[in-house]
Amino acid sequence: MEFVALPEHGRRFSVASRVRLSDVTPDGLLRLDGVARTLQDAATDDWRDCGIVTTHVWVARRTSFRFVGERWPRYEDDLVATTWCSGTGAAWAERRTTVTWNGTAVFEGASLWVPIDEKGFPQRIPAQFHEIFGEAMGGRTVSGRVANTSPSIDAVRTPWSVRTADLDINGHVNNAAVWQAFATLSPLPIATAEVVHRGPVEIDHDVTLAVSGLEAWMLVDGDVRVSARLSRS
Repeated sequence: MEFVALPEHGRRFSVASRVRLSDVTPDGLLRLDGVARTLQDAATDDWRDCGIVTTHVWVARRTSFRFVGERWPRYEDDLVATTWCSGTGAAWAERRTTVTWNGTAVFEGASLWVPIDEKGFPQRIPAQFHEIFGEAMGGRTVSGRVANTSPSIDAVRTPWSVRTADLDINGHVNNAAVWQAFATLSPLPIATAEVVHRGPVEIDHDVTLAVSGLEAWMLVDGDVRVSARLSRS
């Protein structure tokens, strides 16, 4: 996924947050799900603030981020996430977010979001969305496709239990909660990470986690629902 630069014009939204006790490792480093939550919360706050009224809910299709700082965020660090819409397709939108600490960028995030109705069906991007977010996009269009992937032969498979606390208002395991499953792939810091959602994971699903090196897959009845890939510098 491309990490486009901050636009000179158009809507940009910033929100401050603090790294809390529930977001860190025993070493005090911000966990991967904490990074995902920071990006997700900025997107949610921007959407709530923009003034568009709809019953549609946005779900993450793909989330990527890269570490661009000198120091990985730690417990009680004050962060600022600045987010904007960097492109759209027919029924999806790409959101870029830059997270800073002490005025210096530490993470760059790029996420593909899809609006769905109460039955879970994707909805087209409305004209009002372009009126509010369009200037920052500069006419850029993005693809909604994600590459197919499956566990390698050497992947180690173990059961993964879905907890009620992992579920969001859609009844699916939340994007940030999914990242918890991939936290053991590598010690921190990491260089890049990407999680792709191909289908929902729900409370009654029999989930298998397959891991091979810095890649992992969540499977339900043999079907890949979520995949992840990390890299180290």
